[in-house]
Amino acid sequence: MSDTTTLNEPDLKEAGSDASEASASTSPFGSTGVGDAAVNFAERYGDILTKVNSTLDQVDWSLMGRIAKGTGVFLAVIVAQILIKGVLDTINLLPVVPGLLELLGLVVVGQWSWQNLTTSEKRNAVLAQIQGLRKEYLG
Repeated sequence: MSDTTTLNEPDLKEAGSDASEASASTSPFGSTGVGDAAVNFAERYGDILTKVNSTLDQVDWSLMGRIAKGTGVFLAVIVAQILIKGVLDTINLLPVVPGLLELLGLVVVGQWSWQNLTTSEKRNAVLAQIQGLRKEYLG
């Protein structure tokens, strides 16, 4: 056996209150009763909340607004891509529809190009709109 002695429950009763106080001080919660443990937990919880609040007060929230907007746009794009992929996979299973949709896409792009890109004035107007949108969203 080992050289260290340990007190088991009957030995604690015989040793008296000094031994029970010593065992209470070695308790992981530092208290003897349930009420003391609840008070100790409340104090620790309050300390943790104080530290969290002080840390959050140091954060530059104006920067967080930009980060949140960027993250929101990023998540919306991901969700939109997942939904679009599902729709396209479903459409792709139909025999004639994919070819018709490709033809429709070519017609729409051709018509838009004819209306907006035939003259230099129209091309300059499209570039101005794109630059306006870029300035509006990117700053």
